[in-house]
Amino acid sequence: MSQALLTDLYELTMAYSYFKRGMNSPATFDLFVRPPVPNRRFLVFAGLESALSYLENLHFDDDDLAYLDTLGLFDRDFLDYLSRFRFQGEVWSVSEGEIVFPGEPLITIEAPRIEAQIVETFLLNTVNYETLIASKAARVLLAAGKEASVVDFSPRRDHGADAAIKAARASYLAGFDGTSNVLAGKLFGLPVVGTMAHSYVMSFPDEGAAFRAFAEDHPRPILLIDTYDLTRGLENAIAVAKELQAKGRSLVGVRIDSGDLAEATRMVRRRLDAAGLHDVKIFISGDLDEYRIEAFKAQGGVAWGYGVGTRLGTSYDLPALGGVYKLVEDDAGPRIKKSPGKHTLPGKKQVWRLEDDGHPSDRITLREETGEGRPLLRQVMRQGRRLVPPPDLKKLREATRERIFSLPEALKDLSPVENPTYPVTVSPRLLSLQNEAFLENS
Repeated sequence: MSQALLTDLYELTMAYSYFKRGMNSPATFDLFVRPPVPNRRFLVFAGLESALSYLENLHFDDDDLAYLDTLGLFDRDFLDYLSRFRFQGEVWSVSEGEIVFPGEPLITIEAPRIEAQIVETFLLNTVNYETLIASKAARVLLAAGKEASVVDFSPRRDHGADAAIKAARASYLAGFDGTSNVLAGKLFGLPVVGTMAHSYVMSFPDEGAAFRAFAEDHPRPILLIDTYDLTRGLENAIAVAKELQAKGRSLVGVRIDSGDLAEATRMVRRRLDAAGLHDVKIFISGDLDEYRIEAFKAQGGVAWGYGVGTRLGTSYDLPALGGVYKLVEDDAGPRIKKSPGKHTLPGKKQVWRLEDDGHPSDRITLREETGEGRPLLRQVMRQGRRLVPPPDLKKLREATRERIFSLPEALKDLSPVENPTYPVTVSPRLLSLQNEAFLENS
């Protein structure tokens, strides 16, 4: 399916004017997140794979062109140009799963101006959302702790099917253990996870019958015990667990989805242990996020795993990320936006990561400068073709998860902060170029 029309109209109206005036020389655009980002001391970069797939396959099909013709905005020469349109540019990018900060370029596009302009909307759409969700997932992981299991339960509350699929991948990339989203599991090879709903329990004559049926039909059952009365539900689960033991099987766990979760899990853990069911795990869900998980643990709650849904897939406390896409250089030289509070850094750039005992410190330089540490931006596409294969998502997850848990305590702090400061500086040469561009660009 063509995704060429997943763009704002003004990308096409600008492209048309460029086309009419022969303005299609090379241009460079940076995609970055404008600082500050409330309550985010760091971000986890995601969305590159979606971006590269889009760029490699970008084309206008006959239906697209027929629709554009009905708008009465474009002449036949431009539509003929679009019929042959392919992205032929270069892409520099941070690797997915990298810890990044607002203000530094995440993706740089170098392409003929029309190509670079048309791709703006899609790139912002996918990178903003996937980075938003990966960053939220990282915070949930930090709250839950390294030994806990955390899964994505978000698809039923996500803002559309595409968001649900991308949320599953982004949260797994950040370190989640799996998703309830079966289509995402198929598309990306993610572990899929599921237990039962209250409606299942209610579909049987009584709770015990429901539990026995589910345990009989599934090799690794987890039972939802709060449909009617938590204490009675736990008693029924213990009875089923004992029956399974007699058959050489085991109950994997119980799930609680409502009520005072801290108090409930303490009671459930005591009674499971008293019954000798030390290996039966407690899994909780119910509008969880990093703040609620922190509060749950502070109140003495005990859980092996967490199902995180609505507040993950919508990034409830920060529902949008302010990523932008700005022209930084063209055939006339470095370009700069001078709007108050929204000024940009001109020129082609590199970001250098220096890590001192786990503390990251970034410096943005001109690309030709040599910095300390390791460069974060690498070329991933040339002449419209990717230079790197799709990542092994399992290995990427492991590396990202380790990166998140290895952050210094100051960055792992989950407490609210309206204006975080970031360990990012700008080289003197780049600052000098910015000052020059302020004077020259009008």
